[in-house]
Amino acid sequence: MTIDLIVAGGYTAAEWQAGFDACAAAVKVHEVADAPKCRYALVWGAQPALYATQPDLRAVFSMGAGVEHLLRDPSLPAALPLIRLEDAGMAVQMAGYAVWGVLRHLRRFDDSAAAARRGEDWGGWRSPPATGARVGVMGLGVMGQATLAALAPLGFVLRGWSRSPREITGVECHAGTAALDRFLDGLDALVCVLPHTPDTENLLDAARFARLAKGALVLNAGRGSLIVDADLLAALDRGHLGAAVLDVFREEPLPAGHPYLTHPRVTATPHIAARTQIPLTSRQVADKIAQLEAGLPVSGLVGRERGY
Repeated sequence: MTIDLIVAGGYTAAEWQAGFDACAAAVKVHEVADAPKCRYALVWGAQPALYATQPDLRAVFSMGAGVEHLLRDPSLPAALPLIRLEDAGMAVQMAGYAVWGVLRHLRRFDDSAAAARRGEDWGGWRSPPATGARVGVMGLGVMGQATLAALAPLGFVLRGWSRSPREITGVECHAGTAALDRFLDGLDALVCVLPHTPDTENLLDAARFARLAKGALVLNAGRGSLIVDADLLAALDRGHLGAAVLDVFREEPLPAGHPYLTHPRVTATPHIAARTQIPLTSRQVADKIAQLEAGLPVSGLVGRERGY
């Protein structure tokens, strides 16, 4: 039996159809404008016209790991199951982005490159070893654990923080709001891969930045709402923080003239740390549809009260 699925936002129906065909899934993909009644939807962003015309939907899949773009949509039926994407090739991308940002800062590669352009510093003293630097990762799900695994061989002292307790070999783990300050104290680099929830909004503010080591890096590839932007810019301007690498923002794309685009200590990338991979995502969605059709539970089901 072929399952009808509707896509809205992001990639086209033809691109997704190629992904489902490649994994031999019995899924027929439709655009919103010409879709019959469908059982499932694969969605990115608010889609107010979708739910009124598709009353028979059994579940909605997010095209990415984040779901706040769907939860903000008032037209999303309260009883309709919402399922987030789990990894599907994004974790290794996220880990690579974090390693790039952390090493770039701690080993002062940009300073060394600038010195080389000036004809200076061919002795290499401007690129110190990063061994022993204290690096913390906020968010210990699939993304965070992959990031820590990629950082582990590089000689860092690793810490992790999450809402609930975790145990990860070689990582000093902290859990809950009460342990957050202890986690942050003296970090040379902070990597954030947390989702947006009511509890994480504005989590990183002036007081939290002050707990990091002088000259520390803040790398955010989670969600832009985690950071109080004015506080981050102030900490960079007064020299307490050394740099920020930011891939996510409260408003995307960043508006022209935004301080993040011109600040000398900020590297802003256009939400590319971990992009959706259609072949792997198609297989994951197809597998979960098969489970749902068989009446089986699926992983990745979003708890709306907690926001992920």
